[in-house]
Amino acid sequence: MKIFSEEYFMNEAIKEAHKAAEEGEVPVGAIIVCKNQIIARAYNQTEKLCDVTAHAEIIALTSASNYLGNKYLNDCHLYVTLEPCVMCAGALAWAQLGKLVFGAFDHKKGFTTHTQPILHPKTKIVEGIQPEVCKSLLQNFFKERR
Repeated sequence: MKIFSEEYFMNEAIKEAHKAAEEGEVPVGAIIVCKNQIIARAYNQTEKLCDVTAHAEIIALTSASNYLGNKYLNDCHLYVTLEPCVMCAGALAWAQLGKLVFGAFDHKKGFTTHTQPILHPKTKIVEGIQPEVCKSLLQNFFKERR
C-alpha cells in the first residue's frame, strides 16, 4: 500500500473505528488530512459522551478546525469508514470540506439517500474505498449485539 494513498488514509480511519468498537460504540472512524498530514482523528462517542451529535465526523471537524484556527476546511480531506448521515453531511457543507472519502455506504441513513444535494458544491466525493473492511466492522459489531 502506497503511503498517502486513499487506502493508506482509510486504514487510519479504520483504526479509529476499531477504537469505537472496543468502547462499545458503533464502529465508525474518521480522520482529516491537510497537505498529506493527519490533523484530526476521531471515532463515534455518542454513548461515552451521552451526545447524539458525537459522530466521528463531527468530532473530527471540531478537532481540525481547532488545529487550523479556521472553521473552513477547503484544503482538507475527510476519510470516514461509513457514509456520513444527513447531520454530518450538513456540517461538512458548512465547513466547505475540500474532499470526502468514505468506505461503506449507509443505505438507510446516509446522505446519498436524499435527492437534494447536501454537501458544498465544490466538495469532491470518493466512495467505496475499502468498503468490505468497513462494512464487515459494522456487521460484526451488530451481529455480536443481537
